[in-house]
Amino acid sequence: MPGVFVQGRPVDSYPRLAPEAGRGAVRRITEVGEEVLHKPCRDVTEFGPDLAALIDDMFLTMYVAEGAGLAANQVGIGLGLFVYDCPDDEGARHVGHIVNPVLDRLDPAGRRLLDEEEGCLSVPGAVMAVPRPDRAVVRGLDRDGRPLVVEGTGYFARCLAHETDHVNGQLYLDRLSRRDRKEALRQVADRRAEVFARRAARTAAFTS
Repeated sequence: MPGVFVQGRPVDSYPRLAPEAGRGAVRRITEVGEEVLHKPCRDVTEFGPDLAALIDDMFLTMYVAEGAGLAANQVGIGLGLFVYDCPDDEGARHVGHIVNPVLDRLDPAGRRLLDEEEGCLSVPGAVMAVPRPDRAVVRGLDRDGRPLVVEGTGYFARCLAHETDHVNGQLYLDRLSRRDRKEALRQVADRRAEVFARRAARTAAFTS
């Protein structure tokens, strides 16, 4: 039976939005081409109120932009961190954050690649098929520096891999052929204004 998993652990009930969002402020989302997105992030070494406040802001920014995950460099901060609120293919909801995430290498013999559509808040308006393993295990820390392991399948596995790529300075565009990358950037040119108008309206609704 589908449920909710917070930081990888099942919970009996959970609100529609993560509580962190209620404490957060909306930040500007960086876009493809900005330097912070294209270089590996620094490890987080200080755990305290500044990190907690960044996580709060990232949750609210992710919800305003209608994303399933958001990395710190997508709000201009080059630190190893991402937040997520993402379903898996069975309908379970997964919510949380991971600091200094590292994606386990899976045995190629035992993994299955799914070539499914993927988007990115930093590539506004583009959706392209990207092959990803159907299972992902990410190890890192929580906001207090405690060890954390989060495992996902299907769409949630895609989210975990996508966000860990961000921390490593990669966009999903980097996994595309030259032709497909060109198509994705054409989609951005066509749809960016529409995406930003929707984000602006949602920002006003969330913060009014």
